[in-house]
Amino acid sequence: MIGFLSGTLHSKSPNLLIVMVGGVGYAVHAGERLISSLAVNKPCALSIHTHVREDALDLYGFADQKELHLFELLLGVPGIGPRTALSVVDRGVVAVHTAVTQSDVDFFTTIPRLGKKNAQKIIIELKTKLGSVKELDLSEESTGETKQLIDALISMGFAHREALAAIKNLTPKDVTLEQKIRRSLQYLGKT
Repeated sequence: MIGFLSGTLHSKSPNLLIVMVGGVGYAVHAGERLISSLAVNKPCALSIHTHVREDALDLYGFADQKELHLFELLLGVPGIGPRTALSVVDRGVVAVHTAVTQSDVDFFTTIPRLGKKNAQKIIIELKTKLGSVKELDLSEESTGETKQLIDALISMGFAHREALAAIKNLTPKDVTLEQKIRRSLQYLGKT
């Protein structure tokens, strides 16, 4: 099992890095945020999860052990595969932890290939593993920044489904609520 790679980034494309280590190029699946932070022909070090299936041996790379640990916790959730888990981790460990502790279902449903039922499964499964000080609440109303963003867009006259569509198009660079609102409005202005 490969657990760590340290070498030179040979090339990168959407969702894939080629890392040269001792003359061998390893194909490593990675999230957009990590890929954008690395430069070709520069040194890189990645924490690795080796995912073995009947027909494939895939490597998934992360910036640190916290991301790797979260990825492995997500793989333990029924119905969550490695690509979906990678998309969740790409949102940031702190953001995911906050969404889990606040039972923010909307945060997870903005991730491609992740519906409400799987979002609730993630919250239920990770609630005890990540440690929570709040009661488990999977009501229709979620709390947290995602709800604030949806409420803000609805108050501007957009439908709930339009708000969710806009949130799905946020990038990892959108960190603050103001940036998220601005990006969502740009997206909604184009549609």
